[in-house]
Amino acid sequence: MDKTFRLVLFLFALFSVSLIGVVVYALQNLRRAQQATQWVEHTHAFMAEVNAALAANRSAEGALHAYLLSESPRQETAFRQAFAQLGEHLEVAKALAEAEGLPTTDLAAFETALIARADRARELLAAHRAGDHESVRETLNREPETTEAEITALAQRITTSQQELLRERDRASFLRDLRATHALYLTAGINLLVLITGGWFIRDNLRTRSREAALLARTNEELEERVKERTAEIAGKNQLLRMENLESRWKTQAVDHQLRYNNLIIASVRTPIAVITRALNISRVNPAMERLSAQTVTELVDRPLAELVELVPGSESSAGLDVIAAALRAGQDLVDHPALLHRPGRPDRKIQLSLFPLRDSDHIVGGVITLYAPPD
Repeated sequence: MDKTFRLVLFLFALFSVSLIGVVVYALQNLRRAQQATQWVEHTHAFMAEVNAALAANRSAEGALHAYLLSESPRQETAFRQAFAQLGEHLEVAKALAEAEGLPTTDLAAFETALIARADRARELLAAHRAGDHESVRETLNREPETTEAEITALAQRITTSQQELLRERDRASFLRDLRATHALYLTAGINLLVLITGGWFIRDNLRTRSREAALLARTNEELEERVKERTAEIAGKNQLLRMENLESRWKTQAVDHQLRYNNLIIASVRTPIAVITRALNISRVNPAMERLSAQTVTELVDRPLAELVELVPGSESSAGLDVIAAALRAGQDLVDHPALLHRPGRPDRKIQLSLFPLRDSDHIVGGVITLYAPPD
């Protein structure tokens, strides 16, 4: 894998992880903010319901006292509605406190005090309907178990505690937002640094690639020139080799022709001829020798000369073929020496043998044997 591609891939992965982290953190912070907003709304609604319950209690007691004095149906309707609203506000406040997990100790004391005030109101209403005005006066003159000031103090304590919770939530939200802001700034700085670093590396790599491409182009041009020169040189050498091969072929053909003509000349000679080596072995014969010896070429070639001819005993060549060997070594010709020709299945025939040494430069390489057979 290319180094630049790996670097870009790494920077992209780092940038992507950073962005994903920022998005996740932002979503979590947004969720916490929404939860905090919802909690704040519920807390304000809870305090509003507590204060509304306190106000409903005051309205209910005022309307009740007015009813006791005037027995007005309108005042009766008013205190009944006020007590009903008081119950509704208490139920809503308890539901909000339970849903948000708010402290309920003060709320329970507040509810107990309101219930005691409602019981006192029912007692007054029952005595009034019974016409017991003395009991009504005694109940009104008697100090209630929970005074209006105590109920107000309980409501104020609930409100104060909730406001303290709101302030704590505000401080926590501020710190959380501050941390989120710092995290965003830090992430933005890291991303900017990554982009700058990646851009610098990529620019440096591109410059290096450009230099390498220019160097490669120059090298290719030089290589092409060298290839052209070498090709021209090889073409010249090939032309020379073709000419030399052609001359060699001509020489080979000339030698082949010469050998063929020599063979034709030897074959056309009627005198039996055999070519021998220095070891006195037959290496070649002509057709006349085949006819005279009644043997074929394959039967004669590579055989010792002694198996074909034998010098006549008692002659001056009685020393056998040593005379021929000595003549070859000395390079002397032997002419018309009496000998016997051995023919398989036939009687030996008297012949006259002649030897002519063969020379290659200054060296004796063999000899030529000619046989003359007088007519029978």
